[in-house]
Amino acid sequence: MVHTVLCVVGARPNFMKVAPIIKAIKATDTLQAKLIHTGQHYDQKMKHTFFDQLGIVEPDIDLEVGSGSHAQQTAEIMKRFEPVLDEENPDVILVVGDVNSTIACALVAAKKGVPVIHVEAGLRSYDREMPEEINRVLTDQISDLLFTTESHAQNNLAREGIDTGRVYFVGNVMIDTLLGQLEKAVSPRQTLKGHMDDKQIEEGNYALLTLHRPSNVDDEKILKKLLQALTDISRTIPIVFPVHPRTASFIERYDLDALFSANENFIRLEPQGYLEMLGLMSKARIVFTDSGGIQEETTALGVPCITIRENTERPITLTEGTNTLVGTDTEKLRAVFDETIATGGKAGKVPEKWDGAAAERIVSIISDWLAARARA
Repeated sequence: MVHTVLCVVGARPNFMKVAPIIKAIKATDTLQAKLIHTGQHYDQKMKHTFFDQLGIVEPDIDLEVGSGSHAQQTAEIMKRFEPVLDEENPDVILVVGDVNSTIACALVAAKKGVPVIHVEAGLRSYDREMPEEINRVLTDQISDLLFTTESHAQNNLAREGIDTGRVYFVGNVMIDTLLGQLEKAVSPRQTLKGHMDDKQIEEGNYALLTLHRPSNVDDEKILKKLLQALTDISRTIPIVFPVHPRTASFIERYDLDALFSANENFIRLEPQGYLEMLGLMSKARIVFTDSGGIQEETTALGVPCITIRENTERPITLTEGTNTLVGTDTEKLRAVFDETIATGGKAGKVPEKWDGAAAERIVSIISDWLAARARA
């Protein structure tokens, strides 16, 4: 008997998490995958780039929801997902991460009696002001199978009353994708053509910056303060900044473009594909970010990371990896940067089970679990 797993993606980080799972499902004779894209990520060009680069077939269904407030987007996903779920009638749905698509589709499935699998469960920042934290907590509560990326996540779930028999520590599917794609990463020389050609920047001697969280970019004072501090740092080391569409809109709104035009060492780029970002990250001397996934990827790559957030749901990148939290304190940001440049930064180590085989472990457990349900 072949069981159908309905896999849901909605935003850019989901693509990297689902790709190895679908690949592992295709290698079995007991499961088949169907892919639904909610269309939560509104940058269609980036969406198609990711599907092409990661070798994912086009989704079976695209809900084309687009952007909106958290309430509007979540409600619209639920509204469009329900008839699809009724028509497809899968054995189980699989959601990843912590975006609005994750909780929206999980909630619809749970209310209709369709089992829910949550990949990347149990991560906690303990900051309920982050919408993603709400999504994580609620999705875990209504999931039937929960797959964790690191061993401490199970403790978080146990404290919230979740049966540990439903929880499996399998490792990190993001790292499956990273390890599988590393050889294909686009050289920074190609991505930064022109900047490297005129010796403005050299491979291994630049910083990479990503910035997109509302707490950092929505407030004019915070965004301006951070960009001014990073402008100052760029006088020590060139900074490469692929600008997220959300961040770009606020830079324009607050008239901050001059910070880039007046400084050739602060290099602004359009959003990049996964392989371009992987190349930039792997060859960077240091990475500044507010992204959860990049905290993990830099740890796996052994690249020092400075996270511009007050907290993180990925504490293993702090305790075992290469990551340091600085919040929005620009003095601390500068101090940690100076120390990193002077010492080489945290050496870190690759956490347990971040070995490129997480998806295979996940699929094996799903197959056995569905077979047991069918026999019951």
